[in-house]
Amino acid sequence: MHIEPDDLSRPAVVELLREHMRRMQSLSTPESVHALDLDALKTPPLSLWTAWDGGVLLGCGGLQELSPTHGEVKSMRTSDQWRRRVTAQAILGHIITVARQRNYERLSLETGSHPDFAAARRLYLKNHFQHSEPFAGYTHDPHSVFMTLRLANS
Repeated sequence: MHIEPDDLSRPAVVELLREHMRRMQSLSTPESVHALDLDALKTPPLSLWTAWDGGVLLGCGGLQELSPTHGEVKSMRTSDQWRRRVTAQAILGHIITVARQRNYERLSLETGSHPDFAAARRLYLKNHFQHSEPFAGYTHDPHSVFMTLRLANS
């Protein structure tokens, strides 16, 4: 597996992100879907990476800069056939590494409260994220779970 920066120009990546949006919309109310559309994912200060095995897309994940010391994990998605393997861990590990390289003090995320998000929440907890209050303009929402990781360089 290799992880590389992505510009969203490849059809497989576009389809994975459209699948991600469809899935988020099926699990949450419209006002509770915080997934970014393709245009928003192409806008700095957001970086997106994809994971590949040869020519096979395994998944993606992004990092949005909220401030010089705070980043947000965005658009974590693993292709359905690659779930429950090491793909999500590898992508999240890459995002955490980049956040540390950028000298962020904190890395936060919003994920769903629906049972279908349980595996994602376990992944984040395994990586030392802790439940937190809403951040960066988010508000309390029964469909959302907020988590934050304090980085060692803080």
